[in-house]
Amino acid sequence: MSTATTDGIRVTVEPTFWPERSTPEAGQFAFMYKVEIVNDGDAPAQLHARHWLITDAQGNVDEVKGEGVVGRQPRLGPGERFEYTSWAMLKTPFGTMRGSYEMVRPDGTRFEARIAEFALTLPHSLH
Repeated sequence: MSTATTDGIRVTVEPTFWPERSTPEAGQFAFMYKVEIVNDGDAPAQLHARHWLITDAQGNVDEVKGEGVVGRQPRLGPGERFEYTSWAMLKTPFGTMRGSYEMVRPDGTRFEARIAEFALTLPHSLH
């Protein structure tokens, strides 16, 4: 699990291995991750875009950029939260993810809310 707070926006990510979507013998390891975004600050902010860096055990990096998350661009007032679940596929049994969300304040100010690096790993019993 990872947590980071930037300019009042707290991002917590909890990853889990997704065996039903994985085919280890074919080099496909699926990981789900649950994201919670909380506005701990005193000003509203809207999530505009996402930027992920997904690194596998061999050092290969997959960069993912796009608008919003799960088809949405949530606006969070002070004290509000937004949660979603997504997933990533690796070619190795472990790796890492990190990134940022581009956030926009009502006055047009933009900032990057950091997503702290977290590990994607198989449960110990599957190693």
